[in-house]
Amino acid sequence: MSQVFEGYERQYCELSAGLSRKCAAESAVDGEQKKQKLSEIKAGLDALIRKLDLKARSLQPSVKAMLLAKIREYKTDLNKFEK
Repeated sequence: MSQVFEGYERQYCELSAGLSRKCAAESAVDGEQKKQKLSEIKAGLDALIRKLDLKARSLQPSVKAMLLAKIREYKTDLNKFEK
């Protein structure tokens, strides 16, 4: 697997874990402020998913399919956070 992809994947996992913690910790924060902060985090995750997708598509077909499946899972996870 590409080192660049692995780096992006690590960043995604860290951001995703951070988002989960923030969702739990910020339940007492004002609704609008919370929405703004979560929106900023989601935008960062969206950008990172796009980078993962572009990198995966540039790799060999044997690796590409596996990585694109992972990216679909990440997109599903992100959609769950939105809800």
